Amino acid sequence: MRDTQRQVVAVTGASGGVGRAVAHAFARRGARVGLLARGEPGLQAAAREVQELGGEALVLPTDVADADAVEAAATRVEERFGPLDVWVNDAMATIFAPFTEVSAEEYARATQVTYLGTVHGTMAALRRMKPRDHGTVVQVGSALAYRAIPLQSVYCGAKFAIRGFTDSVRTELMHDGSSVWITMVQLPGLNTPQFSWCRSRLPRHPQPVPPIYQPEVPAEAVVWASRHRRRELRVGGSATSVIFANKLAAPIADRYLARTGYDSQQMPDRPVPADRPDNLFAPVPEHAATHGIFDDRAKSRSAQLWATTHRAPLTAAALAAGLAVAGLARWAR
Repeated sequence: MRDTQRQVVAVTGASGGVGRAVAHAFARRGARVGLLARGEPGLQAAAREVQELGGEALVLPTDVADADAVEAAATRVEERFGPLDVWVNDAMATIFAPFTEVSAEEYARATQVTYLGTVHGTMAALRRMKPRDHGTVVQVGSALAYRAIPLQSVYCGAKFAIRGFTDSVRTELMHDGSSVWITMVQLPGLNTPQFSWCRSRLPRHPQPVPPIYQPEVPAEAVVWASRHRRRELRVGGSATSVIFANKLAAPIADRYLARTGYDSQQMPDRPVPADRPDNLFAPVPEHAATHGIFDDRAKSRSAQLWATTHRAPLTAAALAAGLAVAGLARWAR
């Protein structure tokens, strides 16, 4: 991998939330960043921030559901900055509602953005990376790629699909002996604008299931994942616990979520206006920001993430401590 300060990076969903935080994280390391999303005002703001943080930015208004548009954006990134080093697939759209209250058109649109948008981005990246035998694709996933929850069948289905798709592509790259790497970063609940601009049929304002983390936490995880050949990276103790618990006792999790999953995803005293705009079919520029409305409840650090990205020194320290204890025990005898 090239030095981070020379990296060329493309980020989808870059106008807000995790995508915008990812662009910031690469910019702090001097990267040149192609910013893809539908909403141009949010992209322009993100571009100014990237430049203020020490990077270079290229604004690329793009609907990732359109494969040709994604391909054109990838071409423009390379024409401006040179060969791609990293492609980050983060763009998503969703609907908070019981499955029976979602139309086929809505379901198709959210799936096209979240799942097929990731497929289109991966296609555009690999068309360029494979012939050069260089590059990394990072899929922004979720603990919900392992444990589905009520009211989010659209999003959970897409994230499950991305995980299966990514595992399949990884094995094909390995079969070909390619040095190109594909990885997935599984996220916890986050303080992003998603909950203010998603389509919702809930009586109260949607919220992430606590604990909630700031988007800068997974943004740093994405940068780390782009530089290390880890097949998957989990962010936050809650994401790790949810994935483990589902493997251990999925039927119990089903019953628990059936009982608690509706209330835990809605703010207790904040009704949703009937005319609230959403970004399913068109951007909502007024909500384009890095953070959502949960700053007072969001964590800015994750001990679990620090531990999982520092396995080698932690293992060495544990081994050294074990040897020291064993030495003391022998001396005491």
